[in-house]
Amino acid sequence: MLNVTDLFSPTRFGSIELANRVVMSSLTRNRAGTGNVPTPLIAEYYRQRASAGLILTEASPICAEGHGYPRTPGIHTPEQVAGWMSVTEAVHGAGGKIALQLWHVGRISHPDLQPGGALPVAPSAIRPAGQVFTGQAMKDYVMPRALGLAEIPALVERYAQAAHNAIEAGFDGVEVHAGNGYLLDQFLRSSTNQRTDAYGGSKENRARLLLEVMEAVCNAIGSDRVGLRLSPVTSFNDISDDHPQEIFDYIVTQLNPLKLAFLDVLQGTGGASREQWIPFDYDRMRALYSGNFIRNNGYDFDTAQQAVTSGAADAIAFGRLLLANPDLVERFRRGAPLNAPDYERLYAGEEKGYTDYPFLAD
Repeated sequence: MLNVTDLFSPTRFGSIELANRVVMSSLTRNRAGTGNVPTPLIAEYYRQRASAGLILTEASPICAEGHGYPRTPGIHTPEQVAGWMSVTEAVHGAGGKIALQLWHVGRISHPDLQPGGALPVAPSAIRPAGQVFTGQAMKDYVMPRALGLAEIPALVERYAQAAHNAIEAGFDGVEVHAGNGYLLDQFLRSSTNQRTDAYGGSKENRARLLLEVMEAVCNAIGSDRVGLRLSPVTSFNDISDDHPQEIFDYIVTQLNPLKLAFLDVLQGTGGASREQWIPFDYDRMRALYSGNFIRNNGYDFDTAQQAVTSGAADAIAFGRLLLANPDLVERFRRGAPLNAPDYERLYAGEEKGYTDYPFLAD
């Protein structure tokens, strides 16, 4: 019998065995309880989606300063670790695999969301355009504080400690979030990093913090349980780069010796159609990277199947489709109709638009 690699075939990402190549993309849902602790409702949400080959959780702040939105579950207190433990137990009980996304929002925050009303940190003191919801009202972003050189080692250690906490909570691995305009991405991009020290200027310097974080996290829990999210050309959170191909090609070559479990690449520019994407050669990135490669954004069954069978990707991450279809893998197998996402309840509504999407059997 032919050994065909397709969306339904099993694979292995480092130490993580995947039953199929459908990955749940990280999706912020704002359902955490008091103290930003994961709740039983969150556990049920992820349990419902355990048939995906791998779940990547909503982004989870590594420290109190890493929060930029209300009700996002953290991974920096004992209560949060205990809350996440109920999530991993639920997913494992349903036969699934789950990795926690490690997050620091950097300048995409507000003093109302920071300990003691402090300014958010960033690579450089550059205020982002736009507003943030603080829990009570929409407020303009503020001018962030440039992270001091002496503060960087402690930041790197917080990522390593958060990875330790994730393994303690029972996760199969972690994904470091270095995309979507948040702190690590802010260091990578020329529009947000205007430092003149060892962490700014050249592509090597701008990539330095990310590579230090990746090495620290790999040393903490083993590289075979570590993944990375990159988004080379997204403009989300008021970010851009003068030469994205140059710096992201450099980054993936520097990642190769680490032998990560996977690299998760968000293609394009958020909700824009493929025709509107900023030009970027993802195939070149794939060729330069020697490990497991996940493509993310805008895929349906046919395009995902083609990407995996052609070798353009080892797996495909789905966001909105898995949000609205907890049994997406089975729907793909049967060619069944798909539920439409309830966009009005993405970030509010408790179980509505969260755990009440119908399964095929319903």
